[in-house]
Amino acid sequence: MMRRIRIIEDDRVLRDELKLLLNNSGYEASVEEDVLHAAERILKDPPDLVLLDILLPGTNGQSILREIRAESDVPVIMLTSRDGEVEEIISRSGGADDYITKPYHPTLLLLRIESVLRRTGGQSREETLVYRGIRLDLPRSCIVHSGGELILSRNELTILHCLMKNRGRIVSRDELMDYLWDLSDFVDDNTLTVNMNRLRKRLASVGLVDVIETRRKQGYLLV
Repeated sequence: MMRRIRIIEDDRVLRDELKLLLNNSGYEASVEEDVLHAAERILKDPPDLVLLDILLPGTNGQSILREIRAESDVPVIMLTSRDGEVEEIISRSGGADDYITKPYHPTLLLLRIESVLRRTGGQSREETLVYRGIRLDLPRSCIVHSGGELILSRNELTILHCLMKNRGRIVSRDELMDYLWDLSDFVDDNTLTVNMNRLRKRLASVGLVDVIETRRKQGYLLV
């Protein structure tokens, strides 16, 4: 069952992009058009999580959060274009479950959403990814194995996430670069090669040697 996320954001372009990102990431995302009655509508039909902008026309996110918290503990992540401790303190003290500054990185936002859902008793958008005794821990950007944890860079984590999600089939270089492009900074063919080599070395350090097989002119296969 898909987890439902309600978006309360007045920037039409941003909220449409956000809705698309969430829908493509396995959530059922919807936009709250009537911000003045947003709290009332959320209390009437609670989603699994709310993404709430702090600055809104005719009201503000803190007021909406207070109305929600008066009757519900639905998870809320605050969004703001400001960057400072004051906004975070205000959001946290008002009962927000997390806080993220715009412009946010898509990967960071998805990780925050997963973390909040897990922490508040909701389910992650996808099953835990496990491969040969290692577990991919997205919120902490690491792999967990019998000897402990190994922190991965954002690109290494993204590559491994893509390969584990598609284990059993060949993932092309173009597909990997598109995945990195969606969830990371600018990526070219050389960047993919460098990060793939680093990921292989990191996996080898925990006993997973030669687990990413290169299929010439086709792509990569997790074996």
